Amino acid sequence: VQLQASGGGLVQAGESLTLSCEVSGIIFSVLVMSWYRQTPGNQRELVAKITGIGTTDYAESVKGRFTISRDNAKNTAYLQIDNLKPEDTAVYYCAAGRPPPPPYWGQGTQVTVSS
Repeated sequence: VQLQASGGGLVQAGESLTLSCEVSGIIFSVLVMSWYRQTPGNQRELVAKITGIGTTDYAESVKGRFTISRDNAKNTAYLQIDNLKPEDTAVYYCAAGRPPPPPYWGQGTQVTVSS
């Protein structure tokens, strides 16, 4: 099973960003997909998850700005982040499987938000 995360980068506060996570080696459509983030010295934080049928759940701290979605035809999950804030700076990880914790993880993609 492989998860390939992409889409991170350096952005200005207030901008939007979409992270992608392509999954291979497993039946994607039945998987719960999650996005976590981690800052130095802190534990990974679950920010969003989506079931195979599209039911979503979000951490309270990101509701209204983060949108998780999936395209089962492309074996890909997405995390759209709107109105980025400096405190969103973190390494973002996608994960597959029912939490917690999910059994499969991507390599992480860095998001850095400048003020």
